[in-house]
Amino acid sequence: MKNISNNQAVDKLIFALDAASLEEAISWIDLLSGSVGMFKVGKELFTSVGPEIVDCIKQRNQRVFLDLKFHDIPNTVARAAEAAVKLGVDMFNVHASGGSKMIRETVEAVQAVAAKSGRVKPIVLAVTVLTSLNDNDLREIGFEKNTNDLVLHLATMAQKAGADGVVASPQDIATLRTHLGDEFILVTPGIRSAQETAKDDQKRTLSAFDAVKLGVDYIVVGRPIRNAADPLAACRNIVQEIASGMAAG
Repeated sequence: MKNISNNQAVDKLIFALDAASLEEAISWIDLLSGSVGMFKVGKELFTSVGPEIVDCIKQRNQRVFLDLKFHDIPNTVARAAEAAVKLGVDMFNVHASGGSKMIRETVEAVQAVAAKSGRVKPIVLAVTVLTSLNDNDLREIGFEKNTNDLVLHLATMAQKAGADGVVASPQDIATLRTHLGDEFILVTPGIRSAQETAKDDQKRTLSAFDAVKLGVDYIVVGRPIRNAADPLAACRNIVQEIASGMAAG
């Protein structure tokens, strides 16, 4: 269920708030509020400063994607998800490889806590295959399926278990849309500007224009904004690419 508005191009842009301190994070939040649709809080920042960062974002009336990729026994992940709901996050994720029972119990726990507390239920995403991994990496780990087949397998399982959507590579968007329908939420990292050649550790990347044209709901962008000489201009350029992709889709 697409329970968070992403009708405007800017709503689809999630900024990866990969800061080393609370002060640095707040400076980015204050700079980019209104220029992005959501702030993603990952492991580094959350481990460094704790839940206070979520409060700082929500106090500024901005949305939060808690990107901690929960992966544990079902009961533990369900309890962590309940805590995420109480923090007021708008979106969070779990690893699909934790299995259908873990995902199902997490979704049920989230629904129950949201209903009891009167909060809006956050979007529950499942992470399929990390964008840093390719077929060779999967073989090294011990997976027999190739990247595309494993992504579809995990995404299908997650949908049946009640997840609202998945985090997946831009290259998987078309296949996932075809098999899982238009209501299943697709969030993708590995996004670069149309002019940029990726030179970092995310091996499966695509431009914002192409990703949105193919039907992605949200894109996650970090380094192309964070490392830009003018981060606000970088945001504007990406939002324009998103708008063009929406028009072309």
